[in-house]
Amino acid sequence: MSNTDIAASVKKHQDEMIAFRRDLHAHPELPWEEFRTTEKVAQALAEIGIPYRLTKPTGVIADIKGGKPGKTVALRADMDALPVQELNDQLSYKSQTPGKMHACGHDSHTAMLLTAAKALHEHRDQLRGNVRLIFQPAEEIAQGAIEMIKQGAIEGVDNVFGMHIWSIAPSGKISCNVGRSFASADLLKVTFKGRGGHGSMPEACVDAAVVASSFVMNLQAIVARETSPLESAVVSIGRMDVGTRFNVIAENAVLDGTVRCFDIESRERIKAAIERYAEHTAAIYGASAQVDYTYGTLPVINEERSALLAQSTIRQAFGDGALITGKPTTGGEDFSFYMENIPGCFALVGTGNPEKGSDWAHHHGCFNIDEDTMVAGAELYAQYAYNYLMQDEF
Repeated sequence: MSNTDIAASVKKHQDEMIAFRRDLHAHPELPWEEFRTTEKVAQALAEIGIPYRLTKPTGVIADIKGGKPGKTVALRADMDALPVQELNDQLSYKSQTPGKMHACGHDSHTAMLLTAAKALHEHRDQLRGNVRLIFQPAEEIAQGAIEMIKQGAIEGVDNVFGMHIWSIAPSGKISCNVGRSFASADLLKVTFKGRGGHGSMPEACVDAAVVASSFVMNLQAIVARETSPLESAVVSIGRMDVGTRFNVIAENAVLDGTVRCFDIESRERIKAAIERYAEHTAAIYGASAQVDYTYGTLPVINEERSALLAQSTIRQAFGDGALITGKPTTGGEDFSFYMENIPGCFALVGTGNPEKGSDWAHHHGCFNIDEDTMVAGAELYAQYAYNYLMQDEF
């Protein structure tokens, strides 16, 4: 078995891969509702001859046993869709479910991993070790990876690899950084309680709208003045719910936002600063504040040896020009929870192609992928697993 054999096997199954992806695209399922998708994946694995087990409520874990003893590498694909109305009316495989759409490419991830599984299974006798396949639900709400880990997804696993289709990067390019890849992604809710009253008598009230507005403005100093310019962080308020009527001074204000950063120390420092700013801003106006801070995903920090292996795999399979490295993204990925336990790395497979309309932002109703890039994604899954198992230094 060689890398060329893997490439040939993936190419052989290209049409099946695209058809499978289109079927999933037409039938999107939200987090923890991926019942049809789970059934389709299980059926495909059974047809290949790969043993699997179902996780609850959705998800699949499968194993390809190599013909020779060795380590175990895990490959992960997420399966869930988004509550987005698809706007791609020209597609024959447009979502058939109003208000639900594969607007982030998880349909392609699932199809690519299945195709990689076919290629690896065809050459399993020559594998020096085993391959764990993780078809994960509920990535979009940052709950799926944790649940899969609880149900044994990485038991006995030595290394883990994942990827994401990426419309920001051009088709034909693949990114895999050493170190920082994705930021942590936390949820923030701040509630201010003032004292309502008639809009004509503000002196008798504590205006929660003023408190909330002042807090939002003050909040920007956390990144500007309490975070090192050599560190990256984002503190954003995306929603403010305040007031009930034009002539009633608001008694309550509720703000929702997000915090993104790349290390745990910064994360804790920013959390403490938000709590301090909320308390003191409220006190200035005679109001009270409650901060509910929910930890989301951890930062994805690619382990050095794993990332270097992925980079060499990309260059070997697709040429030196295919590999790109650069700035990490402040998006979140619950793949980070796998890497909290074992080494691994995460890659981004470029799918941006204006001529094919595949350069729309993720989560947009016009999002779509350049299906030609799926071959590279499937091959990278399989090639990484093969190269990892054949590397003596690991």
